Amino acid sequence: MVSDLALLGGKPVRDRPFPSWPVFGAEEERALLEVLRSGQWGRLSGPRTAAFEARFAAYQGAKFGIAVASGTEALRIALLGAGIQAGDEVIVPPFTFIATASAAVAANAVPVFVDVEPDTYNIDPAAIEAAVTPRTRAIIPVHFGGHAADMDAILAIAARHDLRVIEDAAHAHGAEYCGRRLGALGHLGCFSFQSSKNLNCGEGGIVLTNDEDLAEACRAAHNVGRIRRAGWYEHGVLGTNVRLTEFQAAILACQMDRLDEQTARREANALYLARELAEIPGVRPLARRDYVTRHAYHLFIARYDAEVYGVPREAVLKALQAEGVPFWEGYTMPLYRQPMYRDRCFGPFTGYRESRPDLDYAKCLCPATERACAEAAWLVHSFLLGPREDMDDIVRACRKVYDHREALARHWRATHR
Repeated sequence: MVSDLALLGGKPVRDRPFPSWPVFGAEEERALLEVLRSGQWGRLSGPRTAAFEARFAAYQGAKFGIAVASGTEALRIALLGAGIQAGDEVIVPPFTFIATASAAVAANAVPVFVDVEPDTYNIDPAAIEAAVTPRTRAIIPVHFGGHAADMDAILAIAARHDLRVIEDAAHAHGAEYCGRRLGALGHLGCFSFQSSKNLNCGEGGIVLTNDEDLAEACRAAHNVGRIRRAGWYEHGVLGTNVRLTEFQAAILACQMDRLDEQTARREANALYLARELAEIPGVRPLARRDYVTRHAYHLFIARYDAEVYGVPREAVLKALQAEGVPFWEGYTMPLYRQPMYRDRCFGPFTGYRESRPDLDYAKCLCPATERACAEAAWLVHSFLLGPREDMDDIVRACRKVYDHREALARHWRATHR
């Protein structure tokens, strides 16, 4: 029998750190100094942002890229570029970062929450179909954790109802659906380069599209309303300044040089980890659909069955963390339970009054999302960048907690009376 749980005074499985994030080196330092010394720090004066836009768009299989200040702004700009108007409905999943839905609010539209698939945590196409109304104008599928959503089904629904599809690919740099890169399959695709992301420069994002008119609309929206070929002081549409800087583009170019190797390592380690963890009762890694030909694994997610362990998820996670494996709980509530939606704290964006004056998110209930919030356990992508021995440590920790589940349950009951 393995030693006692570290939570109860035993020796932990692991006492050394996992790989840190971000990964950087002399290349990033040299690139930043080059920008500094050039004096060309902004998007309008330097060449690096434009070069990165073209490179990343081509990498993902898109014709056009518009780099912006954040992934949140990428979504908002995409919605504006798609022509979303006040009161239009935008279908989104409730198990995602708040930006997916708040971007719709900031475009003066109405987020409509539909449930996710219970085994992938991606938006459920059947739920999308049921939620379409005459007011629906767009769908935002999230490729959650780096696993592609069911794009053929989603695009078919969109075609039937004349809807725009805006991919939220913030987790999905380099990921593929049936051999095609994500972010270029819908009408528009949005990525984040925030510091936790697989490709990052601290903050930033990009909008991708294969439609030249959509690209021009997004470019104008992100560049204070300037229309290409118009004069410098000629502003044709409402826009704002959310341009990426040359410093950020310099870092991103260096980070892209590392991306393919890191993605391959994450995927190999995650596949091994999923196979091994699936052998432990009460641990269920998320499914991987056959159409996923490359998974970005921004997150590795397993589901813990509280009935098998006899304790809440919180207790299992604390035991794993004590063993040196910091699984964490991720999103603990659906977006429709966030105070912002419960109280409709939308600031000046009151477009919902145009079409949904009776809007009440308290009436939302998405059962698969509720379960995901209660049972999921996450590891961030940097944990997958180490050697195979790191994966074995994760498996040993999970096995140890399972083997000592009765001791863990006794400890939990004694300390939570």
